[in-house]
Amino acid sequence: MTIEQSAVLVQPRTRPAKTIGFMVLSFVLRIVQFVLIVVGVSVGLSTVVIWIGIPILLGTTSMVRAFGNLERRWVRRMLDTPVPDAERLPVDDSAGLLRRWQARLTDPSTWRDLVYLMISFPLGIAEFAVGIASIVLLPLAMFVVPWIGWAHGQLALTLLGPGRTKSLEVKAERLQASRARGVDAAEAERRRIERDLHDGAQQRLVAVAMSLGRAKTKLDNDPEALRALIDEAHLDAKLAVSELRDLARGIYPAVLGDRGLDAALSAQAAKSPIHVDVEVNVEPRPPAAVETTAYFIVGETLTNIAKHAGATEAGVRVWRTDDHVVVEIVDNGHGGAEIRPGGGLAGLADRAATIDGVITVVSPAGGPTVIRADLPCTW
Repeated sequence: MTIEQSAVLVQPRTRPAKTIGFMVLSFVLRIVQFVLIVVGVSVGLSTVVIWIGIPILLGTTSMVRAFGNLERRWVRRMLDTPVPDAERLPVDDSAGLLRRWQARLTDPSTWRDLVYLMISFPLGIAEFAVGIASIVLLPLAMFVVPWIGWAHGQLALTLLGPGRTKSLEVKAERLQASRARGVDAAEAERRRIERDLHDGAQQRLVAVAMSLGRAKTKLDNDPEALRALIDEAHLDAKLAVSELRDLARGIYPAVLGDRGLDAALSAQAAKSPIHVDVEVNVEPRPPAAVETTAYFIVGETLTNIAKHAGATEAGVRVWRTDDHVVVEIVDNGHGGAEIRPGGGLAGLADRAATIDGVITVVSPAGGPTVIRADLPCTW
């Protein structure tokens, strides 16, 4: 499998074998859930006038919630979709039967569970047919099934995931954390620039001043020494200019501002000791902050790949959606990369967080490693 094929296949982030297992095994589960819920609701409503229906409806409501919890675990396990556990409204166990039922009925998560379970029944029939066909038709399993699994995972995340209020709370917490990490990253960058100036260009300029000062004393009586001191000062001045140029390039590379991400990333790839394929399609041109973040993420990742991954080739793909720039770097190294506190990937995550971006890493043992950055163009 080539680097380009790996980059395309990992986008859904579902494994064909597990997804086929999900499609086939879920079929029986869907039938049982649908029958029990429909029978429970039908019998409960038809007998509610003689009070027998109330405990039946109460049991059906509890069953819906239990099935919803089961589906969350099932989707997490088989589709690798991070559906969190349900955020239920509290129920007072000391309250009466009707009050407990009322609390469950007024909980939005109960109704979202029910909607998902009802949709999943006809969807499960179609997925079962695709899953059986995929066992026979291998190309279908490799290229179509992962996308179906991804789509089902997104449906589950939408209906079984946190509600709007909880989502807003999580987003606010994430934004607060990303702002703090952004401040820390900016402070670390400021210290790096200050250190580079102090240890590099500043020392060179001090040497120039000292050489010129010594040269003044040789003006009249030692032409040869004067020439040597001027040559020394000239060399130090050129080195200082070179270091300042490198420092400025590290802050914001000129080629990025003049010609955009395609040219800038191609220049980075040309300097890499391993072969790197670059594909960039980001029209219309994203904001400068997004371009800069993408540029440094790619540069630091390629440096890490060359040093630590044991890879012989890598691929860089950058494309734009309506409101995001997606950066994906794939290498054929030995894998095992993960985001660790204080590590290089954590630094990439901090850099992405300065503009509310997110870094994800997929790196099984043996590779390939996929590092993806989703960078918003508006924030």
